[in-house]
Amino acid sequence: MPVARDIGGVGDAQGPDSWFKSLPVITKYWFGATLVMTLGVNFGVIPASSIVYFWESVSSRFEVWRMLTCFLYAGKFEFNTLIGLMLLVQFSERYEKGGPFNTGAGGGTADYARVYAHDHDGNDIVDLPDHVDGAPIPPIFARNLIYGVLYAWSKRHSTSQANIWGIPVPAIYLPYAYIAMTVFMGGAYMDMLHGMAMAHIYYFLADVVPQVQGRDFLVTPQFLIDYFGVGQYQAPVVSNNPTATTAAGGSRLGGVGGGGARPAAQPAASAGGGGGGHQWGSGGQRLGRN
Repeated sequence: MPVARDIGGVGDAQGPDSWFKSLPVITKYWFGATLVMTLGVNFGVIPASSIVYFWESVSSRFEVWRMLTCFLYAGKFEFNTLIGLMLLVQFSERYEKGGPFNTGAGGGTADYARVYAHDHDGNDIVDLPDHVDGAPIPPIFARNLIYGVLYAWSKRHSTSQANIWGIPVPAIYLPYAYIAMTVFMGGAYMDMLHGMAMAHIYYFLADVVPQVQGRDFLVTPQFLIDYFGVGQYQAPVVSNNPTATTAAGGSRLGGVGGGGARPAAQPAASAGGGGGGHQWGSGGQRLGRN
C-alpha cells in the first residue's frame, strides 16, 4: 500500500541518526520501541507468544507488559510492515507537531499523550474477536494504533491535502481511501476499522461534545502537563554553567496550572501538517539563559 507522501528528512545528507533525533518526543520513542520490538520478534530474540495481548495472562499471571508490547509489534518482514512503520512516523509526527486537539495543554505534546493513551486503553478494553469471517485475528494492536492516529490527524487537519500515488486526497477522506485500497488488495482491514473507531470516540469527546454541551469531557491529566508542559515539548537545556538552573520536563508556555480553563490551543500547522508548521519555542527566551 502506498504512503501519502515521502517522510521528509530520511534521505537528507544529515543521516538517519540526525533525522531520528529530530523527531518529536512521543513519535521518536514510539517508533524506536516499535522498530526494536519488530526486529526482535522477527529475529527470534523475543518470543512472539510473550508479547501478544491475552487478558487471562494479564489478570492471572500479572504479565502486565502484554498491555504495552502488543502495540509495538508491526508484523513480520514484508512490504505491508514497512508501510505501517512509515505511516507511523509520518502521521504521528504530523499530528504531534501540527497541534492535537486541545484537552488542557494548549494542543501540545501532553494532549497528544492523552489521545495516545485513549487509543491504547480503548484497543485493550474493546478487544477484537478471535475470528472474523473465519480468518484468525491475532491480539496485536500496532496497526490499530497507527490508523487511529491517522484518523485523529485527518479530523484535526480536515482541510489539509495528502496524496496517494500522486492522486490528491483531502485529509478528511484519507483513512477511508486506505481502507478501500486495503480491501481492493485483499488485505485485512478489521484492525484498521477498530483503531479508527477508537479514534472517532476520542474525536467526539474531545471536540464535538465541548462545542455542543459547552463543557470538557476529556481532560489531559495534570501529571502529563507537569512533565511535557503546555504546547510542544521542549527538552531541558543543559547549561555549561553549573550554577545555572534549568527547566525540568517540558517548557511551561503561559504558566498554566491545573484546575483552570483550557489554555489557548496553538495554531494548527498549515496544509500537510508535518513539516511546515510553526516551531514552538523558537521565538521566546531559551531555557537556562539570562
